[in-house]
Amino acid sequence: MSASCSVKGADALRFWLALHRAPQIGSVRFRRLLARFGSPQAVFEAGQSDWDAIGVPAKTMDYLAAPDWAMVEADMAWIFQQGAEHHCLTLEHPLYPALLREIADPPALLFVRGDPALLSGNHIAVVGSRGPTPGGQRTAREFSRDLALQGVGIVSGLAVGIDAASHEGALDGQGITVAVAGTGPDRTYPRHHQQLADDILSGGGALISEYPPGTGPLAANFPRRNRIISGLALGTLVVEAAPKSGSLITARLAMEQNRDVFAVPGSIHNPLSRGCHQLIQQGAKLVQEPVDIIEEYPALLVRTRLQSAQAPGADEPEDDAGLLKYIAYEPTTVDTLVAVTGLSADAIISRLLALELSGDIATMPGGRYMRLR
Repeated sequence: MSASCSVKGADALRFWLALHRAPQIGSVRFRRLLARFGSPQAVFEAGQSDWDAIGVPAKTMDYLAAPDWAMVEADMAWIFQQGAEHHCLTLEHPLYPALLREIADPPALLFVRGDPALLSGNHIAVVGSRGPTPGGQRTAREFSRDLALQGVGIVSGLAVGIDAASHEGALDGQGITVAVAGTGPDRTYPRHHQQLADDILSGGGALISEYPPGTGPLAANFPRRNRIISGLALGTLVVEAAPKSGSLITARLAMEQNRDVFAVPGSIHNPLSRGCHQLIQQGAKLVQEPVDIIEEYPALLVRTRLQSAQAPGADEPEDDAGLLKYIAYEPTTVDTLVAVTGLSADAIISRLLALELSGDIATMPGGRYMRLR
């Protein structure tokens, strides 16, 4: 529901917002009330006997009898703010992302800054440690960049560490990235990521939250938003995570949502690799480069990039230096370079030889190449 909705639609939205602000109404209870009464307005009109009959908590019933309409109007003011691309998607809105609606407890409302239509694209979630090693940070950024070059959206949580690196990588690849906030849509947390949030929006991405405007960074809200990160995506990639971490919570949620989980292995001496190794032991796919993810979705993800790469005037690397930016600091295959550039294997091999002679890359076992500088 955006600023273009009808007066009737705006009136209906007020009841969605009012019910959303009711105490002790989570996403599961919200859906149960919808199933029982048919609409948020009908919930308010039902009365105490009906609420009592289905076990609505006393605190919630007090609110339903006297909603905080002032807060609802404040929410409406944010949604309909002049000149701003603000939206509120209800579960029944046609732009509510179908993948997210499939999970066990989808948020009743999504507050969106940016284009809500892009939430229904083909996305991969990238999560990991908030205190990663430099190598882990680089891996997240390069995976996200290469996936973005394939036309894949990157979803993460705007946190420090791997989250920020994944958003930045998607922007490096001139792709779409979606940040799922643990605050209201009018807040940026952490505050020093304000520029990153602005870059996401100016790059055509989106910032979303299930929490209404004015919601601050409450600790309990951040684990809850993890189900949205995984729920928007076809699969979740974990890059460096301790055995007990929010990233593993996101991976577990992805498994429960019947989504793919990918994990980057690392040194057995690195504590931040243990969470990834644990996931691999539990069935997550071990990935060493973006093509390991891409090959799981060939029809959805590769086609768009290859078609654009083969089109007249496509943006292909024109020289050896242009190819270098696609080569990771981890072993990269020729197949990956073919997928992300659209060049033929013969053309890439010729340029790889020149880059090796110049000392920019090194040949690795298995016909792989690694960037040195």
